[in-house]
Amino acid sequence: MDGKKDFSEEILEDEIQEKADGGKNHGSKEREGKKHDEKKHDEKKHDEKKHENEKKHKDEKEIEKLKQQIHEITIKSKEYLDGLQRSVAEFDNYKKRTVREKQCLYSDTTGEILAALLPVLDNLERAIVTDDKSENLKSFKEGVTLVYKQFKEILKDFGVEEIDCVGQKFDPQLHNAVLHEEDENLGENVVKEEFCKGYKIKDKVIRHSMVKVAN
Repeated sequence: MDGKKDFSEEILEDEIQEKADGGKNHGSKEREGKKHDEKKHDEKKHDEKKHENEKKHKDEKEIEKLKQQIHEITIKSKEYLDGLQRSVAEFDNYKKRTVREKQCLYSDTTGEILAALLPVLDNLERAIVTDDKSENLKSFKEGVTLVYKQFKEILKDFGVEEIDCVGQKFDPQLHNAVLHEEDENLGENVVKEEFCKGYKIKDKVIRHSMVKVAN
């Protein structure tokens, strides 16, 4: 062929060259694609790391906030506990003081009543030591009557009143019925007779009247 290439050989060489060039281009594209993938991977890792750091920072802030709340609650709890302990101590002192005041009031009241009754005792003693040979019973009776009136006045001074009962409607809050009797002249549950006087101070009954109730 005298060193000249056949047309078919030229075409074949062109195809081979194109394939070679295509192979180079393909390799270049693969490298570029790989670099792109690595870049995306790095960016993803960076984003994950950033998100992780942000979450960690957020958790730390939340933990600090909770610690602060716990600290504040602890302080409040201590204040409440101290207040409660003071209240308990004050109430205990109040109870002790009230007991002492009641005891003093009882002693004062008892002493006042007994002091008022002592003159009655003196008069009864004088009546007892009266000459037995004395035949003046009228004077003796008058003396006892005076003592009785004196005692009634003392009771009145202390606010003690007799309970009115005869002819009144029977009241279990005031009267103690020991006998019952039919009496056509009286209404139903009317007190007919008093055996023992009852007494009260204002609305407080000291002793119920012992009575007989009709019908």
